[in-house]
Amino acid sequence: MSAQSEITLEGRLGVLQCHFTWDLEHDRKTLLSIKDWLQDIGTEEGCKWRGHIYNLQGYVHFKLGSIEEARSFFSRAAGTFRKMRGAEEGPWLVVTYGNQAWLHHLQGEQEESRAYLSKIDGLMTEDPSQDELHPETCAEKAWTLMKFSGEQKLLAADYFQRAIRMQPDMVEWQTNHVLALLSKQSTTEVEADIMEKLRKAREQDPENLYLAAIYLLQLAKRGQIDQSGARELATKLLRNPVSSYSGIKPLMWFYRTYTSLDEAVALAEEALKLHPEERYLKSCVALSYKWKLWENYSDPSPSLIEKGIRAYEDLLSLYPDSSFMKRIDLANYYAMSENTKTKSEKIFQQLLVEDLEPAEQQAFFNSYAKYLYYTQRQPKMSIQYHMKAAEIPIKSFFQGNSIKLLEKIRHRECNQDVDRFLSRLKESPK
Repeated sequence: MSAQSEITLEGRLGVLQCHFTWDLEHDRKTLLSIKDWLQDIGTEEGCKWRGHIYNLQGYVHFKLGSIEEARSFFSRAAGTFRKMRGAEEGPWLVVTYGNQAWLHHLQGEQEESRAYLSKIDGLMTEDPSQDELHPETCAEKAWTLMKFSGEQKLLAADYFQRAIRMQPDMVEWQTNHVLALLSKQSTTEVEADIMEKLRKAREQDPENLYLAAIYLLQLAKRGQIDQSGARELATKLLRNPVSSYSGIKPLMWFYRTYTSLDEAVALAEEALKLHPEERYLKSCVALSYKWKLWENYSDPSPSLIEKGIRAYEDLLSLYPDSSFMKRIDLANYYAMSENTKTKSEKIFQQLLVEDLEPAEQQAFFNSYAKYLYYTQRQPKMSIQYHMKAAEIPIKSFFQGNSIKLLEKIRHRECNQDVDRFLSRLKESPK
C-alpha cells in the first residue's frame, strides 16, 4: 500500500464524526469510573439510549486496552440501532461505523477500515443536507459529551438543540436537552426559563421517571413540596427495571432534603429488597446510611455503624475499579468503632502514599483532616490538611468545606497562621 493512500485514509478517518474524533480524553482512573457508571445505567428493553450506551462503552473499553470488548460493544450498538430504527441502514449508523473504521485502522486492519468508510460514504450520499451534521449524529454527540465530560455539558445542550431544530419530534432528545441545561445550574433554584422547559419536557415524556424525580426536586427548591407525588413516583419506580437513571437517587435527595431522611433510607432498602443482587441499589443503600451517619455524627448507634461497614465493604468488592471515595467512606465508618479504628488508620495511610489526581487529593485531604481532628485528636495536624485541601485550585464541596472549617477555627481560636493562610488564599489568582 502506497504512503499516499495511507495519508488519504488517515485524512478520511480524521474528519469522521465518532467517539475517536470528539476529543474524549480522560486519565485511566476516570475511564475506569466511567466504565462502572455506564454498566449501572442499564440497557433494558425500552431504553432509548441503548445504542449510544454501547458505542460509548466500546470506546471506553478500547481506551482501556480491551480491544475485543470494544469490537463487541460496537457490534451491539449497530444491531441495537437497526432494531430500534427498524431498518438495516440509515444515518443513525454513521457514528457506529466511524467507530468501527477507527478501531480496525488502529489495529492495522486497513481493508476492514476502508469497508466501513465506504459504508459511511453511502449513508452520506443518501443524506441531502451534507453541509451540517445529521440530527441523529448531533444527538449522539450531544449525549456522549453530556455523559463523558462535566465540562462539556453546555456544548452538549447546544448539540441537542441543533438536533431538535432539525427533528423536533424526538421526545428523548428534548428531555436530555433540558437535563444538560439543568446539570450546569447551581444547587440553588434554577432559572425560570429552564424550569419552564423542564415542565414541558415532563408533559411530553410522562413515562420518564428520572425526569419526574428531577422535576419534583426542582419544584421543592421553589417551595412546592409534593409529598403525594413523591409517594406515587416511589411506587412506580419500585416496579421498574433497575438503572442509575430509574430516578431513585434524585427521589432519595428529595426525601432527605424536604421530608425525612428515614424515607430516603426506606426507599433504598425496599428497592434492594426487591432486587437483592443489583450493585447500583447497594450503592444507593450505602449512600443513605452515610447520610444517616452524618445526621447522627456526634453519637451514631452501633447498629448504624455496623450496617454502614457491611455496606461499604460489599461495595469495594463490587466496584474494584472505581473505589476511591468508597475507601474513604469505609475508613470513616471504621473510625467510628473502637474495634475497627486500626483498619481506618490503615486505609488512610495507604491513601497518603498513593499517586492521586488533584481532585482525589483534595477529597482525601479534607476527609483525612476531619479524621485527624475527631479520631486522632490532632487539631494542629488537622489544620495542615485542611489547608492542603483548600489550596488545590479546584472548586468542589471538599475545598469549600475545608475553607469553611478553617474560617471557624480562625474566628474561634484567633489563629494567626490560619488567618494569614486564608488571606493569602483570597488574594491568590483564581
